Amino acid sequence: MLKENDHKLLITKEISIDKVNQQLEQFKNGFPFMDIKEAASINNGIISLNEEEKLMFTDKYREGIDNGCSVIKFVPASGAATRMFKDLFSFIHADTSKQEEMKKSGVIKDFLSHIKYFAFAEGLSKACNINFDDEKLVFENGAFIIKKLLLADGLNYGTFPKGVLKFHQSALKATTPIEEHLNEGAAYGQDNEGLVNIHFTVSGDHQSLFEEIIDQNLPLYEAKHDVKFQITYSTQKGHTDTIAVNPDNTPFRTKEEELLFRPGGHGALIENLNELDADIIFIKNIDNVVPEHRLKDTIQYKEALAGVLYHYQDQVFEYLKLLNSDTVSSNKLQEILDFMQQELFIAVPDDIISGSEKTKADFVFQKLNRPIRVCGMVKNEGEPGGGPFWGIGKNGEVSLQVVESSQIDMNQAAKKEIVNHSTHFNPVDLVCGTRNYKEEKFNLLDYVDPKTGFISNKSLGGKELKALELPGLWNGAMSDWITLFVEVPVSTFNPVKTVNDLLRIQHQPESAKSHS
Repeated sequence: MLKENDHKLLITKEISIDKVNQQLEQFKNGFPFMDIKEAASINNGIISLNEEEKLMFTDKYREGIDNGCSVIKFVPASGAATRMFKDLFSFIHADTSKQEEMKKSGVIKDFLSHIKYFAFAEGLSKACNINFDDEKLVFENGAFIIKKLLLADGLNYGTFPKGVLKFHQSALKATTPIEEHLNEGAAYGQDNEGLVNIHFTVSGDHQSLFEEIIDQNLPLYEAKHDVKFQITYSTQKGHTDTIAVNPDNTPFRTKEEELLFRPGGHGALIENLNELDADIIFIKNIDNVVPEHRLKDTIQYKEALAGVLYHYQDQVFEYLKLLNSDTVSSNKLQEILDFMQQELFIAVPDDIISGSEKTKADFVFQKLNRPIRVCGMVKNEGEPGGGPFWGIGKNGEVSLQVVESSQIDMNQAAKKEIVNHSTHFNPVDLVCGTRNYKEEKFNLLDYVDPKTGFISNKSLGGKELKALELPGLWNGAMSDWITLFVEVPVSTFNPVKTVNDLLRIQHQPESAKSHS
């Protein structure tokens, strides 16, 4: 099945033949659905903080910073913004009559009607040499304007990553998501020496674009916030790419008869995360940003989430040190088991409860000596995406899991009912502790559930293919972490999935009204 030049490609990508064969078997066998038992909810896996608790946990985080706690902000930022402009691409590829129809309602009408309210409007207006105050002229030249936005002879937004696009307009300048992450990082992510560490995962093709914006703007933001930034980058590892197959599960080959490998999805970033070393790691997607004047809730809850992590991690470390150094009394073991069940939502099997003191101590040590993540969860308001559930995790035990809809068998009425009655969804707002009680880094790859990948249908050059995605970064890649869910307000969740999302009031200047 493999040819001589295939072996050379595998060597270049550092992918073993065994891994390829394993992936080919996964295509044949598929992946099991996640066995969800119920949705997590307030007081049943999700913590709701009152005002006093928010302040208490914020103080706890600030105390940690004062005591030398190190912090990194981890921002997944790979990939082009193509999907953000999907409807605009459909428009410019349509025939003239279809374009005229599309301009009368829906996405295209909204885009052209409000074009002057986008932060990129000034640059686009100049590129088109069209006054955007003249709505009639804008609609007459709709296709020309959108081509100038997307294609290489204009702003080229259709091939750029989201991070470098102009998202927001302030009184002084148009700002990119990169800059908004600088503002955020300065607000809650600086250490006790005023250093702000931000790590972007980028495509190798795009890193120079990020560096250009950082080089141009860093002095401005360092002076503005009186901090020092340390910006680092990484790309998805070549060996995390996965082989593509034909519909019959045989290896897909390009016109040049080469095997096709595709990026393994954001789950591949667990390896990038694994290389970072800090006491606290914040994770937030590149497109989930707001202008600086709307940051209050985000800052408050980021610090509170970090305080929750710091608080529970302190207690976990105290118990682990005790277990590692002494023979723990029966009463103390029961105290730890109660803490695990009531505070950390860790299920304790009946055979452990009825087992010997050594059995209990071994179980407690194993379950507490793991990475910890605190995940913000937003009330479900119909946004697409995964959510918090009680599901069967890596070791066959019921535990808190972030589960994507694609992982759930919606053909089962009982599972569909659980999903339909879920109260919260996942906005990708995480704070992670990846060191153990001895201040050593965990190997995060040990905590991935390999059964939680999935297969999707794609095409290349008109040929259908199947692609394999690795367990998602905050799904199966963190399946075996200690997991805490904390409710956060919807005001902290403002992703830009389509270009017209930028017309929402959350992305507009302080004095503006919503245009969406």
